[in-house]
Formats: sequence, C-alpha cells, structure tokens
Amino acid sequence: MGMGGISIWQLLIILAIVIMLFGTKRLRTLGSDLGSAVKGFRKTMQDDGAADAAAGKDQPEEPAASAEKDK
Repeated sequence: MGMGGISIWQLLIILAIVIMLFGTKRLRTLGSDLGSAVKGFRKTMQDDGAADAAAGKDQPEEPAASAEKDK
C-alpha cells in the first residue's frame, strides 16, 4: 500500500490523466515556473536575513525591566 491508502497504480492513473489533460509541454513549463518562483523566494529570504544581520536585528534586545535592574 502506498501513501495514505493510495496505491502506486492509482497514482500512475492520476498521472496519466493529468498528462492527457495538460500535455507534457505545459507541465514542463509549469514545473520550470514553479522552480523559478521557489528560487526567487529563497533568494529573497536570504537577502532579508543578511539585511537583518547587518542592521543588528539578529541579536535580541534587552527588555527595559532587566536594564533597570542593572542600574
């Protein structure tokens, strides 16, 4: 038995139906577009992380209450 009660044969039938409906060219284009979107998202997340680190936001700020205790 496959994932969640779906057998490999059922997955193959679903795959065949999807290929017949959309065609291989459209699926290839869709996969390429999805890959580009994920790559852009990861790059943006890394850029934001680098910008936060440069601004010093990675280090947690001391709460005001603990700063007053030190005085």
